Amino acid sequence: MKKFTLRPARTALLIVDLQNDFLHPEGAYARGGQKDAAIAALPERIAPLADALRRKGGWVVSTQFTLVPGRGGEPLISPHLKELRPFLRKGDFQPGAWGHQLVDELQPADLTIEKVAYSAFYMTRMEWALRKVGIESLIVGGIVTNGGVASTVRDAHVRDLNTCVLSDGCAAFSAQTHNSAIADLGTVSPVMTCAQALQSIQEADET
Repeated sequence: MKKFTLRPARTALLIVDLQNDFLHPEGAYARGGQKDAAIAALPERIAPLADALRRKGGWVVSTQFTLVPGRGGEPLISPHLKELRPFLRKGDFQPGAWGHQLVDELQPADLTIEKVAYSAFYMTRMEWALRKVGIESLIVGGIVTNGGVASTVRDAHVRDLNTCVLSDGCAAFSAQTHNSAIADLGTVSPVMTCAQALQSIQEADET
């Protein structure tokens, strides 16, 4: 496997879908009874990496899962998502709305990418934006490990982007699912804890 090389100015912390509607007690998922302590703990764990990387000249990139408003503002929801999350309604994950935004603990992001599916590369400007600002490496955290994180990391891999997955900077709605996804991702990407990644950032030359 390709070794993760950290050049801060060409590295981004990629925060996958840590949005109010997913995490906040007043967000859409909490309203639907979909809460998880491991997911709620992520912002506090990831925030020091964002601060350290930005101080070294790196970038913080946030992906925002989006339900595109259609006629009358009703969200365009994929059938499989409707079945999984029947509580989703008009206004949830709507562009520009509070629920759609990155959680306060991780604000502000340097780049924000709206996405409509698991992968942050599917039908988005992600690859264009990363190339435009010279990003070659991604440190990836967020939710869910087996969904948005896994799909995005694999798509980054096939685009020859250098990736590192944060083993304790990602979470899913069950520990077993998370652990299985991390093990699978270890076949295409180096895996580090947040503490290990923070140390690597702090020790890296500012180039």
